[in-house]
Amino acid sequence: MKLKSFFMVIVTVLTLAVPSVTSVVTPATTAEASTTYVSTLSKKEQKAKAWIAMKESGGNYRARNGRYYGKYQLTISMLRGDYSKTNQEKTADKYAHNRYGTWTKAKRHWLGYGWF
Repeated sequence: MKLKSFFMVIVTVLTLAVPSVTSVVTPATTAEASTTYVSTLSKKEQKAKAWIAMKESGGNYRARNGRYYGKYQLTISMLRGDYSKTNQEKTADKYAHNRYGTWTKAKRHWLGYGWF
């Protein structure tokens, strides 16, 4: 009986100490700390971008909602396995530019439809 109790304690400790595989998302790149993304947006565009980020995820780079991930809630496939802040910023800028033309137009869309 003592062995079974000891085993259950070990299993419980390991369960608490090791996160589940589905909750762990690791960046595809290890160079995230040394790579930074410099945006060339105007202050007006930066404000619109920040506003959308707050609406989409509260500004959280690790936010997840089904197939949407990160600060701008882009699809996981758009991020192509790279969940780094740098990639999220670049991909969001590219997406907003290609779909809406500007971040201010993207914000206008968000106000009308409730999504980015």
